[in-house]
Amino acid sequence: MMKNIQKGFTLIELMIVVAIIGILAAVAIPAYGDYTARAQAAEGFTLMDGLKTPLTELYTGNGQFAIDTTGASGVTGITTGKYVGSICTGDSPGSNLCGTGVANVAGKAFSVVASYKTVGVSSRLLSATSGTPTSVHMFYNPNSGAWTCANGDGANDPAPATVAATTSAIPAQSDIAIAGANTIPANVLPKSCG
Repeated sequence: MMKNIQKGFTLIELMIVVAIIGILAAVAIPAYGDYTARAQAAEGFTLMDGLKTPLTELYTGNGQFAIDTTGASGVTGITTGKYVGSICTGDSPGSNLCGTGVANVAGKAFSVVASYKTVGVSSRLLSATSGTPTSVHMFYNPNSGAWTCANGDGANDPAPATVAATTSAIPAQSDIAIAGANTIPANVLPKSCG
């Protein structure tokens, strides 16, 4: 007598496989979105890192701390990227280089702000309420020689007593970057910059 051999899968087995794939997708898609946004946010830190040494040398050489895209005063460097719309300092000559919708950091002489673009970036790099670009920033303390970073613009960073094109006033030794407005979500911000 010949046995009947079953071929294929039962309906319940197929439903179990579909359920497992659905659970994996529900976990993976949000994690992938955070990963993408974090990779895009990293461009801001990369561009600011490229300006740290020239800005430090400019300040120690002649007391200025400014980025200038025209080359007339301050350091020149890459101030835009694929995801970063602008990078500026509180003493950048000319108009507010940080762009539209970004808080002006005038008077924050030692803050360097990277603001993200409004198009072509993850929605996590835009303000959920207004759609304006978010920012990250670094703060240079010439008294201690340390660079620190924080979320948002540099509006809350310590300001020296006198801010001018050439300033002799410097922050206190313990002053560091303070989170400002237009922050990116904490799960997107690199762990090294809390």
